[in-house]
Amino acid sequence: MNVRIRSTTVVMSLATVATLALAGCAGDGDGSVPVAQERGAAATMPPWPAPVDDVPGLVEAAGLDLGPMGTAEHYHPTLSIVVDGEQVLIPPNIGVDPSTGAMSAVHTHESDGTIHIEADTVGETFTLGQLFTQWNVPLSEDQIGGVTTDNGVSVTVNGRRVAGNPAELQLRPEQRIVLDVS
Repeated sequence: MNVRIRSTTVVMSLATVATLALAGCAGDGDGSVPVAQERGAAATMPPWPAPVDDVPGLVEAAGLDLGPMGTAEHYHPTLSIVVDGEQVLIPPNIGVDPSTGAMSAVHTHESDGTIHIEADTVGETFTLGQLFTQWNVPLSEDQIGGVTTDNGVSVTVNGRRVAGNPAELQLRPEQRIVLDVS
């Protein structure tokens, strides 16, 4: 096993974030999330609580907005994270502003790993990276939060191994997503 704690956290200034957004690097409108999503992200060991500060900023960084729940399309993929053989809690209220109750189209309500997709229009594309950006937890091919691995994060969807960056995984109805760093 070659899992280690990331010793440093990349902290981007607000000016840098604004510059990247203005330069078109904050996603291309197709639900993708930039690799440099670590806005002071929680590069720590689990558990990772849902953010309570700057939720609107995290939602915006994910390319989403806060508002009433969309009703055009509604589905529920599930997410499990395993680190060193132990299940990691997916907290409630990712993508939910605690001060207003407003939610993004991609959010959680419970701690059971259910991801709620409540879109304004049918066919919108959402990614796992958007959930993690709102959660403020880095996600890449070799990292979840402060857990890194030389062997890569294992990603399965409905029991089938999926290659590539888990942040780019498109969320779909009835998915059972497992991220494993064991």
